[in-house]
Amino acid sequence: MEQTTYVALSRMIAIQRQTEMTAHNIANAGTPGFKSSQKVFADYLLTQHRVDQPASARTIHFVQDRATHRDHEAAPMQRTGNTLDVGIASDGFLAFETPRGERYGRNGRMTLDPNGRITSSEGYPVLSTDGTPLVVAPNESRISISADGTVSTPDGEIGRLRVMRFEQPQKLIAEGATLYRADEGQEPQAVAAPGVMQGMVEEANVQPVVELTRLMAQQREFEFAAQFVEREGERQLQAVERLLRRRS
Repeated sequence: MEQTTYVALSRMIAIQRQTEMTAHNIANAGTPGFKSSQKVFADYLLTQHRVDQPASARTIHFVQDRATHRDHEAAPMQRTGNTLDVGIASDGFLAFETPRGERYGRNGRMTLDPNGRITSSEGYPVLSTDGTPLVVAPNESRISISADGTVSTPDGEIGRLRVMRFEQPQKLIAEGATLYRADEGQEPQAVAAPGVMQGMVEEANVQPVVELTRLMAQQREFEFAAQFVEREGERQLQAVERLLRRRS
């Protein structure tokens, strides 16, 4: 008798996780380089014991979130006017040096730290093709970044942006809103023609209206499931009371 409630509760848990992810998408609608995500659900099948008929009643279908699908579709570019900002026209990722190791992302909003290093908006040094941070000498007035990622000043080249791609970007593991790390066995590959655009950043590929509509639908589903659990509890209580009255 409790199995119906457990099935409904599994759906409520799934909706809650889905709602959290939708809210995360909405919260990062203005974050450059952010990629929206959705939960992937499946049936978790449990075989009933000591049930002969009907045959279709042998299996109970619970709801289980199996994976997260991240939409790596490119988003429109926005002009910022900041000479350090870059957008990537290809499917590549910028490389950043973090305390946890090399990480990748498409958030090209960058700045200079007090030591002259080009860093991400989160403060992580941007890496060059040789794996070292890009450093601008003091008092450099003009910085140019070419389509192949070469960073230059009037005094010459500083280095080239390390732009990498992955055969299976879905297997990248998210860390925060815009950073990713590669799982074991997936090696990054250098992008020969990254299509770097100076003074531009890639917007988030989130459609706020669609996400808000999805969020409202998820809230209604959760309320319906909660009402079902409540009514099922009342039904079970009534059934127990009837059994007790018959025995008495």
